[in-house]
Amino acid sequence: MAYHNSRHLRLLCLTFFLLLSFTAADDAAVMQSFAKTLSPAPTTWTGTDFCTWEGINCDKSNRVTSINIASKSLTGTLPPDINQLSQLKSLAVQRNFLSGDLPTLANLTLLEQVTLDTNNFTSIPPDFFLGLNNLQNFSISFNSDLSSWVLPETLSQNTNLQSFLASNAKITGTIPDIFGSLLNLQNLRLSNNNLTGNLPPSFGGSQIQNLWLNNQLQGLSGTLDVLSSMNQLSQAWLQVNTFTGAIPDLSNCTILFDLQLRDNQLTGLVPQSLMSLPKLENVAIQNNKLQGPLPVFQPRVHSELGTDTNSFCLSTPGPCDPQVTSLLDVAGALGYPMSLAQSWKDNDACKGWIFITCDSSGKNVTSVSFGKQKFSGTISPSFAKLTSLRSISLNDNNLMGPIPKVLTSLPNLQLLDVSNNNLSGDIPVFPNGVRFTDGGNPLLGTGGPSRTPGSGSGPTNTTGTQSGTTKGVSAGMIVGIVIGVLVFVVIILFVSYKCYIKKRNQKQVGNQEKGKDLVKNDHVGVVVDKLHTEGSGDKEMSVFEGGNVVISIQVLRQVTGNFNEENILGRGGFGVVYKGELHDGTKIAVKRMESGVMGTKGLKEFQAEIAVLTKVRHRHLVALLGYCINGNERLLVYEYMPQGTLSQHLFEWRGNNGNPLNWKQRVSIALDVGRGVEYLHSLAQQSFIHRDLKPSNILLGDDMRAKVADFGLVKSAPDGKHSLETKLAGTFGYLAPEYAATGRVTTKVDVYAFGVVLMELITGRKALDETLPEDKSHLVTWFRRAISSKQDIIKSMDQTLENDNEETLESIFKVAELAGHCTARDPYQRPDMGHAVNVLGPLVERWKPSRTEEEEEGIDLHMSLPQVLERWQADEGTSRMFGDDSFSQTVSSVPSMPSGIGDTFDSMNCR
Repeated sequence: MAYHNSRHLRLLCLTFFLLLSFTAADDAAVMQSFAKTLSPAPTTWTGTDFCTWEGINCDKSNRVTSINIASKSLTGTLPPDINQLSQLKSLAVQRNFLSGDLPTLANLTLLEQVTLDTNNFTSIPPDFFLGLNNLQNFSISFNSDLSSWVLPETLSQNTNLQSFLASNAKITGTIPDIFGSLLNLQNLRLSNNNLTGNLPPSFGGSQIQNLWLNNQLQGLSGTLDVLSSMNQLSQAWLQVNTFTGAIPDLSNCTILFDLQLRDNQLTGLVPQSLMSLPKLENVAIQNNKLQGPLPVFQPRVHSELGTDTNSFCLSTPGPCDPQVTSLLDVAGALGYPMSLAQSWKDNDACKGWIFITCDSSGKNVTSVSFGKQKFSGTISPSFAKLTSLRSISLNDNNLMGPIPKVLTSLPNLQLLDVSNNNLSGDIPVFPNGVRFTDGGNPLLGTGGPSRTPGSGSGPTNTTGTQSGTTKGVSAGMIVGIVIGVLVFVVIILFVSYKCYIKKRNQKQVGNQEKGKDLVKNDHVGVVVDKLHTEGSGDKEMSVFEGGNVVISIQVLRQVTGNFNEENILGRGGFGVVYKGELHDGTKIAVKRMESGVMGTKGLKEFQAEIAVLTKVRHRHLVALLGYCINGNERLLVYEYMPQGTLSQHLFEWRGNNGNPLNWKQRVSIALDVGRGVEYLHSLAQQSFIHRDLKPSNILLGDDMRAKVADFGLVKSAPDGKHSLETKLAGTFGYLAPEYAATGRVTTKVDVYAFGVVLMELITGRKALDETLPEDKSHLVTWFRRAISSKQDIIKSMDQTLENDNEETLESIFKVAELAGHCTARDPYQRPDMGHAVNVLGPLVERWKPSRTEEEEEGIDLHMSLPQVLERWQADEGTSRMFGDDSFSQTVSSVPSMPSGIGDTFDSMNCR
C-alpha cells in the first residue's frame, strides 16, 4: 500500500514539473516572437534565457511577470500571442514608436498594469479588456494613429480599476454608464477625443478624484448636475465642450481644488457654494453665458471669470437690480434657457431684453411674453416681485407643476395666459379684471374652479372696469368677440371656396390620382369644421394640450359606424378599440373606455397617456391625435397601423395565414424600437421610463416600420443614478429582476425588456411559454445559456430564418450579444439605449430599409395637429389627413400581479 502511495506521489510530482516546463516553454516562444517583432530588439535580448533580458522579470518558475521597455526608441509591433503570458502582471511599453494592431490581452487574469501611451498603435480589439480581473492601471494616451473605437461596456467587469487614462486616443461615442461597478476608480482621463452625449448618471457617488473630459471634438453635452454628488472629486477638467444649464451646487465636493469649465454653453448664476469651497485653488468659467452678479472668490483662488464673454449684470462685484434679480429667478425656474442668457445682459431689463416690455418711462417691466418658446420647467413665484406687470404670456410651452397662488397678488395684472402646457394642481382665483387663460392643461384644475364648458380656456375672470358695460362685460371684449366672429366667418368662407375650387379643378383635369388628393384635401376642411363646431358645443370638452384636439363624440360615432362591432380591433379590461374610417378612406384607431369600468387605475392610465404623448413626438412613438370625454366615457384617438402588432407577426402568423418576418425586417424593427425608447430616455425634453415594452406594444405600418405604443404605465425617469419606487406593473417575462424584487425602476428596466424583445426576434419564442418544460419556459434564462457559442445561437434561432447566409448569421450573432448585455442581472452592466441603437444601426444600413426616415411621409412630429391640418389645407399636393403611416393602438391593462404570471395582458392587440 505504501509502495502504491509513493508511486502515485512521484507521478503527481512528475506531472507538475512537466506542466511547469511546458508553460515556461510557452513563455519562451512568446518572448522569442516578441524579440522578432521589434526592430531592432534591445541589445540584451539575445540567447534563450529570456529572464535575463533587460526589462524582463520572471518568477521562480521562469514565468514572465513583468515587461518594462519604456522610452527605448523602439519600433515594430507587439506579438499577437502576448496574452499567452499567463503570469504577466505588468506591461509597460510607453514612449516608443510601436505601431500596428494591438493584440488582445483578454484573460490575463493577473495583469495589473498596462501602459501603452505615446506610441503609434493603429487599433484596439473589442475583447481587449475581457477577463482582466486584476487590472488596476491602464494608459493608452497619445496614440493618435488609432482608428476610432468606443469605450466597451465590459469595462464594468474590471472592478479593481483605479486609473484609466486615454487622452488623444480616438475614442468616439458616449461614455458608458458603468461607474457604479468601478468603485475603485480614482482617475479617469479621456481628454481630446470625440466623445458625445451626457455625463453618465453613475458618476454620482463614484470614487473618481481626477476627471479629465476636456477638449472633445464635437463636445459632451447635457448638464453638469451629476457633479454635485461626486464627493471625492478633486480635479475636474470639463472645458471646451457643449455643456448647458447652470453650474450645480458643489457644496459636497469639499476637496475640489481645480475646476475648469471655460468654453461651454453654461447659463445661470454662479452658485455661492462654488465660491465657498474650502480647497478650491483654480477656477475657469470664461466663454460661457453665465448670469447674475459677478462671482467673488476667496483671495487664494486663481479665477478666470470672463466678464466680457459671460452675461453678468455688472462687471464689478455687487447685487443686480431688483427687477433683474426677479427675472433671473424666472429664468432659473425654466432651466436658464440659452436664448434668455444671450439677450439678458447688463443690469437694466428695459434695455433690449428679449420678451420683456417696459412702460413709457423705460424703468418698470410691464410685460413678459414667453409664448411658443418651447420652454420647459415651472412657473416661478418671483413673477410676483415684478409689481408693475400687466401681462404674462406663457402659452404653448412645456411648463409643469402648479400655478403659484402668489401671482394673484400682482396689483396691475390684466392678462395671464398659461394655455397649452402641462400644468397641474389647483387653479388660483384671480381678482376681477384679470383675463386668465389656462386651456390645454388637462391635468390642471383638480379641486379648483371649474372651466367654462367647451371653451378650453379655463376660468376667465373679466369684470368690466369701464362705463357702458353690460353684466360685467367690457366694451373692449365685445369688440374683440365681434372681430373674432368675423375672422371665423372669413376662414369658413375661405375654406369653402378652396373646396369648391378643388372640386372644379378635379373635374376639369380628369386625372384620377390628382382627383384623389383633392377629395382628401376637401375632407380636411370638413373635419376641421366638425372639430370646431361639433366639438365646441359639447359640455364635456376642453382644448387638448400639446396642440392635439378634442374630437366630438358625434364625429367618432360617424367614423366608426356608431362603434359597430365589425370595426372592433381588440378588447381589454378597460374597454374596446375600434377602427374608424374617414370619408376619404383614411383609418384611425379609437380606444373607448367607460370610467365606471376603468376605475381609478384606468383613469390614471388614461391621464398618463395624455400627459406623456403631449410631451413627446417621435416617428417611432405612437402619435395621439385627439381625445373625447363624453359623460362617463373616455376615448383616445390614435393613428392606425395596418400591420398590427409585432406579437402577431412573431407568434401568430401561422393562424393568420401570414408569412414570418425575415431577418432584415426583424433587425429594422429592433432599430426603430430602440430609437423610440432612446428618445424617451434621453432625447426628449423630459425623460420617461416606458415600463411595459413588449411585442404587443410595438405596432407596424405597411412598410413594417415600427412604433412603440401604450404609454399608460410610463413614469418620469429619476435624475442621476437614483431609482424611482413604484407599484409593480408591467408584464412578467419582461420585468427586470431588480424591479420585480424591489419595485424600484430606472431606465435600465426598459433596456432589460428591450433585450427580451431582441431574444424573441431571434428565436421566435415568447418571453414566457408555459407549454414548454420548466427549464425552457423562461426565455431569458434559457437564451443566456444558449449564447455560449455561435453554434448554440444557430440552434436557438427561429427555424424560419435562413441560417446559411454568412452576413445574416453575423448580424444575428451581434444582436444576440447585445441581447445578452441588455438582460444582464446587474442594471449597471446593461448598456443605455443609445449604445443599443449604435450597435443596430450599422446592421440595418447593410440592407437599406424600404424607406429612409428622411423619405417617410406622414405626420410632422414637430407640429401640433391643428398646425398639420392648417398646412394641409394650404398645400395642394398633400392628400392624407393623418399621414401615410396609419395607426392602430394596442391597449394593455396591468392588474396587481398576484398569480397570473403568464398573463401578458395582450387582450387588446389591434389587427
